[in-house]
Amino acid sequence: MKKPELLVTPKDIEAVKRLSDAGADAFVIGEERYGLRLAGEFNRSALREAVEIAHQRGKKVYVAMNALFHNHKVNELADYVSFLSSIEVDGIMFGDPAVLMTVREVAPQMKLHWNTEMTATNWFTANYWGRKGAKRAVLAREINMDAIVEIKENADVEVEVQVHGMTNMFQSKRMLIGNYMQFQGKNLEVERTSQDRQLFLFDAERNAKYPIFEDENGTHIMSPNDICIIDELEDMVDAGVDSFKIEGILKTTEYMEKVVALYRDAIDLCVEDRDTYEENKDSYVRQIEEIQPINRKLDTGFFFKETVY
Repeated sequence: MKKPELLVTPKDIEAVKRLSDAGADAFVIGEERYGLRLAGEFNRSALREAVEIAHQRGKKVYVAMNALFHNHKVNELADYVSFLSSIEVDGIMFGDPAVLMTVREVAPQMKLHWNTEMTATNWFTANYWGRKGAKRAVLAREINMDAIVEIKENADVEVEVQVHGMTNMFQSKRMLIGNYMQFQGKNLEVERTSQDRQLFLFDAERNAKYPIFEDENGTHIMSPNDICIIDELEDMVDAGVDSFKIEGILKTTEYMEKVVALYRDAIDLCVEDRDTYEENKDSYVRQIEEIQPINRKLDTGFFFKETVY
């Protein structure tokens, strides 16, 4: 039985090392200018170092270029893709066809992962992008387990599924918070809304806090709970899902280190010793609950249609 890749999103070079030691197989990193909702900023120097460290340890590095690009950025793409090819990254995540076309011209050997975060909801669409050159489809977070299994059974490309962490609920290309602060006459530098600012939208009816932040790509509102599917991996493992992703945005490296180690153990047992995996399920969930931030509950997302935001 094939063992799924354990894919994680580190916040810095030190996290690449620590999460590698914890059991990660691959990393998604990149620059805010080209990638959406990254756990950390990796400039070109950091990208080069991260690739060297990962490859020395037998791990892979995928670079996020999944932003939607306006005309003023299109001319930058070829130079960036050429750089990524020169440092031998293992793949590029894209959502905009401009990236696919640029890769075809500049680095045709580069592996492409189609990732729009919300429109990969059926295997026809996954295979369409496969015929265009993508080798992997990153499935939407809003589809259930049956749909995931059906897509994998019919897909001609690899399939990636997020199994842990927060998900994006809303994005606007506009700086909504910054514009509001400006309207209020407040200093935008003082009211900087980076990821570490700890800003939330509060829903009193559901007693839910939605993390919100801005970056170069606009305003992002995230889910109030974290997906945790560590005790429900069997169907996807049996279906042959290629990659399980743990999302590390707004999480500390210490938290990620523990979660990655638990998923590493769970995946290995699910593939190699199913009975022991079944026995350890409750323990896995309990250990993650013990380290969860107080305002971040765990749920199963849309895997079983339980989550309604």
